[in-house]
Amino acid sequence: MTASDHRPASLIPGRAVFPHRHLTGIAGLQPHEITFLLDEAEQWIEANRARRKSDRLAGLTVINAFFENSTRTLLSFEIAGKRLGADVVNMHAAQSSVKKGETLIDTAMTLNAMRADALVIRHQSSGAVQLIAGKVDCPVLNAGDGRHEHPTQALLDALTIRRRRGSIAGQRVVICGDLLHSRVARSNILALTALAAEVRVVAPSTLMPAAVESMGVAAFTDFDAALDGADVVMMLRLQNERMDGAFIPSTREFHARYGLTVERLKRARPDALIMHPGPMNRGVEITSAVADHERSAITEQVEMGVAVRMACLDVLTRAERGVPGWA
Repeated sequence: MTASDHRPASLIPGRAVFPHRHLTGIAGLQPHEITFLLDEAEQWIEANRARRKSDRLAGLTVINAFFENSTRTLLSFEIAGKRLGADVVNMHAAQSSVKKGETLIDTAMTLNAMRADALVIRHQSSGAVQLIAGKVDCPVLNAGDGRHEHPTQALLDALTIRRRRGSIAGQRVVICGDLLHSRVARSNILALTALAAEVRVVAPSTLMPAAVESMGVAAFTDFDAALDGADVVMMLRLQNERMDGAFIPSTREFHARYGLTVERLKRARPDALIMHPGPMNRGVEITSAVADHERSAITEQVEMGVAVRMACLDVLTRAERGVPGWA
């Protein structure tokens, strides 16, 4: 895929620009559809910074059903829904009937019977969100499912890169860390390669997904070599909660080989952007000096997350709201 293959979203009328009822992943989206969502998010950045509320989703109810713990993503979706004027209800797994043995399908049917206008789902099992989407009558947004995907994280990362670097096409993006267990890495690889970035992935062999090169990336086990000429460096934490067994000798050794330090950052371009989806483990995959560096976009990623999620909620509910060209 090259930049010349992109179909300008502005030339596609109405719902044809984004014909999908749900957003369960980046996989299956065309480059112009990804770009469309990024463009839609742009309009909400300044409104969010000014804390201006819209009535775009007034009268609609959004349920955030999180079967897995979250801080940034849950708060971001909640703020996004409220900034758009929706009634937002948060459901936490610890308070749900899932703890009493209810099946995922029964939970989906229960949520559907409540007639929500949109569901935001986070679940520890890969494919769970797609399963729920097939059982409900409203749009479903994936807020992260197992090792599968985290599409809005990839969109907010792409928006951050585009705004800070001017474009995504041609950027050399290095993604380093626990790739094997990371849905963020998968969604970012899908989005960034679709938008014609050059993506390099770096991890110990034990944390490198099999046949990852088939996704259009270059795989490295040597972090220093991968950093050569990097425009963007995206660090990932060790997802210990998803590990069953010893994948690294120690966090100290992992930091020595794969931790981003000020000295190691010098191997990238002088203006390289520093990113991390959070939460960070300072002193493991990234040092405080790098996380707080003037070239760090980590807090900006959080800010872009609200705008991206506002855009996704807006776009996916247009048919329900009878927006001309979408109904």
